[in-house]
Amino acid sequence: MSANGSPAGQQPTATYDSAFLKACRREPVPHTPVWFMRQAGRSLPEYLKAREGIPMLESCTRPELVAEITLQPVRRHKVDAAIYFSDIVVPLKAIGVDLDIKPGVGPVVANPIRTRADLAQLRDLTPEDVSYVTEAVGLLTAELGATPLIGFAGAPFTLASYLVEGGPSRTYENAKAMMYGDPELWADLLDRLADITAAFLKVQIEAGASAVQLFDSWAGALAPADYRRSVLPASAKVFDAVSGYGVPRIHFGVGTGELLGLMGEAGADVVGVDWRVPLDEAVRRVGPGKALQGNLDPTVLFAGKEAVETKAREVLDAAAGLEGHVFNLGHGVMPSTDPDALTRLVEYVHTESAR
Repeated sequence: MSANGSPAGQQPTATYDSAFLKACRREPVPHTPVWFMRQAGRSLPEYLKAREGIPMLESCTRPELVAEITLQPVRRHKVDAAIYFSDIVVPLKAIGVDLDIKPGVGPVVANPIRTRADLAQLRDLTPEDVSYVTEAVGLLTAELGATPLIGFAGAPFTLASYLVEGGPSRTYENAKAMMYGDPELWADLLDRLADITAAFLKVQIEAGASAVQLFDSWAGALAPADYRRSVLPASAKVFDAVSGYGVPRIHFGVGTGELLGLMGEAGADVVGVDWRVPLDEAVRRVGPGKALQGNLDPTVLFAGKEAVETKAREVLDAAAGLEGHVFNLGHGVMPSTDPDALTRLVEYVHTESAR
């Protein structure tokens, strides 16, 4: 432990005793902490106004805009943590990969990686490549005070899927063809992406992020044996690279009910659970020594106040026996969600879980 009472390697911080970080460390909390994936943006009118006319990737490189968007849901919803506003492809763009985020489509890569020669697109990421991240995190931590900031990055498998497919995919046929057909090239691709991802997370932590989340959005497309053999080593490399900082590491994927134990094994302190698996079952799959995060179905927010409270109560009841629980949705906030429904949900969880 360091002199300020935080783990060795962690900076002295006003956020250490926050409900969110306590829950991540599986310590007693005054109430169950709440934050929402994709809380920064999309559903908020103030976000749409702030970003008006500014392309997504450009908005991620403007520190003052990033800080404003990140703070908006903290001000409005009184959530227990902020999530850094960015996109999983930002580090790829920063090292010169020719890609863009097309509205209504998602990330589109000009020259997909299909051969060993294509790996040349992926050079190491340096702090100078993303100096705007350092600046934005500095602005945020000064403003947030005791509210923790979560840094984040896309996991190597999900980034590889975009890079190999050239954009979003439902079948991942090209990515899986490489994984099965050229396992050495696949391993080298994921290893390189693990280094880039770790470097991106380190920049955020060193600038002041209190926790980090690795989004493996598409890992649910994998069978457990394939995940263990072809994906877990790269994700473990990322988590290991940031382990010395003493900040909680969260791991989340969609449709990953069969992979929950392996995702914890990769090195996470907190395993994110989507809405398909109840938390009392998820804890059995993950095993002891991990906090869980989740897992209200985001579509419930369209159903009205009573239904939201009923389903939120079910999540809290399922989490009653957990060592640590961070309340979240089972995926991100949907764009047409009523912001007031989110505000009411935060208040409900805080009130119902007050110790």
